[in-house]
Amino acid sequence: MSETHKKILFKYYSDYLDEVVSETMWAEIIDLEKGLFKLDNIPFFGPLIATDDIFYAEYDETEERFMHRKTIQNSGNSIVQIAILEKGFDAAIIREKLKAINCLSEELNETFFAVEIVKDVDYALVRSVLNEYEAQEVIEYAEPCLSEKHRTDLLKN
Repeated sequence: MSETHKKILFKYYSDYLDEVVSETMWAEIIDLEKGLFKLDNIPFFGPLIATDDIFYAEYDETEERFMHRKTIQNSGNSIVQIAILEKGFDAAIIREKLKAINCLSEELNETFFAVEIVKDVDYALVRSVLNEYEAQEVIEYAEPCLSEKHRTDLLKN
């Protein structure tokens, strides 16, 4: 994977954790000399970037690795974070429901996971699943990176 991809360091403030977070994610190399990459991971804590976004990164001497500097082009994909509130609730139940509508997710631990909503998924469907569980106080969710396309989906309903 290292021929076509690089691990990139992202540093940002997380509202969820209330601190500066470092997260490394895989990115496809678009043009190494120009520092252009395409994100190939689902972010956990919410820098304003989603899978398939094109971004600029440069080698950081202090960190000894490439570091995200700015997002250049949005893919139209979105990222949602979900925290499980109900003790003993199996996150796989929600993850499977989301997978059925073409939303992949990445689990950090038993109580937290991040979901990728690709551009062509109607976000209103995703939101109705999340709202159902939030109303039952099973989960809490955040939308740190919601694309214009997905915001528009919500206006149509």
